[in-house]
Amino acid sequence: MTCHGILASRFRTAFFLSSSPCTIHALKAVISSQSYRGVMDPLSEILRLLEPDSYGFRGLSAKGDWCLEFPGGPGLKFQVIQTGKCWIEVDGLNVPVQLEAGDLVLLSGQHGFRTYTDRTVSPRNAYDVLLSVPAGHTAVLNGGGHVLGVGGFFKFRAPYAERMLSELPPLIHIRPDSSGNMMRWAIEQLMSELRHPAIGGELLAAHLAQTLLIQGLRLHIASSTQGIGWLYALRDPRLHAALSAVHKTPETRWTIQMLAGIAGMSRTSFAHHFKATIGETCMDYLTRWRMTVASYHLTEEKMSVGRVAELAGYNSESAFSAAFKRIMGRSPSSFR
Repeated sequence: MTCHGILASRFRTAFFLSSSPCTIHALKAVISSQSYRGVMDPLSEILRLLEPDSYGFRGLSAKGDWCLEFPGGPGLKFQVIQTGKCWIEVDGLNVPVQLEAGDLVLLSGQHGFRTYTDRTVSPRNAYDVLLSVPAGHTAVLNGGGHVLGVGGFFKFRAPYAERMLSELPPLIHIRPDSSGNMMRWAIEQLMSELRHPAIGGELLAAHLAQTLLIQGLRLHIASSTQGIGWLYALRDPRLHAALSAVHKTPETRWTIQMLAGIAGMSRTSFAHHFKATIGETCMDYLTRWRMTVASYHLTEEKMSVGRVAELAGYNSESAFSAAFKRIMGRSPSSFR
């Protein structure tokens, strides 16, 4: 796909839209690097296999009473606030959330949302405001200066990405008192790159945005008290150990007993705890993860179906193909 085609098809954002070819592909280069791929903890592996496809950013400096409306769209969006206060309201959620300096929010799913200082103000289309300045710059609203923020989106090419992202809450809110120095530093550096573009700035911004994404998910895992899905299992040391084993060698002929032993639990307790936390049985998760990895091998590494079947732990190519189509909804050959 051409740069123009990528930008035209990825026009969903939070505080910012589109970017140059370097910026669009920088995040994918970072996540797909060999050093990154050597890390087999579940969160790292999941983010890699989601196959980031595009990335972009813009800043916003606003003053007075305002309301910006963003349409829904696929992918994962984020917003960070450097100075001032505003509110965010997400479709489907009953209560708006106030954002203050240092706050980070991650938005998953295809929900539309609004950011504002006064909800009674007639909302303006966010694109009309943000597209008034070139990509990588900061748009000014009502003279600017009171609320300063930056936002972005991560688009993922993997066909299973939206299913995995749908397990996240529609809005993840990380407050500055829990974000630590790393988050504040990344926010400040990203804002600096927006204001004062310099040599190497596009790639540096991609690294900083990735830091915000990973650290935001980390902090949400650490601070959340409830939830069902793969993200919440990572905070449990026992399930984390089992998932790490599955993600590292999906081709192993895993049994519930083997994984229960890694988790240090009885077979029955492990099976019950796994399903209660992740929302599906251990064997169903294993099969789905194998097919997720298999689709990556087929699309990114152009492996043969037979070889991918072996890496997924199947002796029979036909058995693998049947399982793949059942989970992914398409035949393995259609992914190549």
